[in-house]
Amino acid sequence: MHSHSHPPPHSHPHHHRHSVSVLPKRIIIMRHGESKGNLDYSAYTTTPDHQIPLTDSGQAQARDAGAKLRNLISTSSSTNSWRVYFYVSPYTRTRSTLRELGRVFTKKRIIGVREECRIREQDFGNFQVEERMRVIKQTRERFGRFFYRFPEGESAADVFDRVSSFLESLWRDIDMNRLHHDPSHDLNLIIISHGLTARVFLMKWFKWTVEQFEHLNNLGNCEFQVIQLGDGGEYSLAIHHTEEKMREWGLDSDMIADQKWRAHAKRGDWNGNCSWYLDAFFDPLGDSDDNEDSVVETPCDSSSVCA
Repeated sequence: MHSHSHPPPHSHPHHHRHSVSVLPKRIIIMRHGESKGNLDYSAYTTTPDHQIPLTDSGQAQARDAGAKLRNLISTSSSTNSWRVYFYVSPYTRTRSTLRELGRVFTKKRIIGVREECRIREQDFGNFQVEERMRVIKQTRERFGRFFYRFPEGESAADVFDRVSSFLESLWRDIDMNRLHHDPSHDLNLIIISHGLTARVFLMKWFKWTVEQFEHLNNLGNCEFQVIQLGDGGEYSLAIHHTEEKMREWGLDSDMIADQKWRAHAKRGDWNGNCSWYLDAFFDPLGDSDDNEDSVVETPCDSSSVCA
């Protein structure tokens, strides 16, 4: 496993102004409910991807997911004064998912919502001819899922670039309190997006490699992943999710061990079990130079590869 965390918000030049309490308690990323395109791929030949609607089952999935989200947040928050803020892809199926799951939340709980184009679905081109897309996706498997660019569309690498831009904006929103968040409330950011975009989001957040991305699996419809703030100030999937679930998503043993470490790690700590990260990029390295002092500082800044 070759990973390290998103640089903690306070490592940004401006983040020292705010205490740890203003950080979101959870960042939750969810895939939309079942769409007509999920049920019948031929829908993409006549309907633009961004206009593909949910099925009746997809709407029911979204309502059920809303109840699960509210229960998760309300039962595991340190205070009853929790709040949610939504980011949603502009596609019809994601907007409809948000509308349905939002039925269980009161106006008091929702401090805002924003349509965010940078978390839209990967662009596969315009109208998608079913047989042609089947051949194209076979080519993608041979070429590699991350770098293959669809004709007239995007590669996962292109999605990575815009998701990276979105994350920078998200942290600026938090830093400048554009979300108008009361520090006494547990803040939950909920992102309603798409399968590949969710995988890319996690890749960027935890600094996973392209090789690791290639082994990740899609979320199910209305399935969500909870990136939760640990007691030491690091974010982790392992606080809410089981090892079995993380394996189902495609995380290997090293990635899971890292998530478990993050659950209790102090922000900026160096993961002493992370020597294999360097091993992935270098031939075996010596522990020290022959002529250096016997006391060697351990790298522990917030931008370190394992922190």
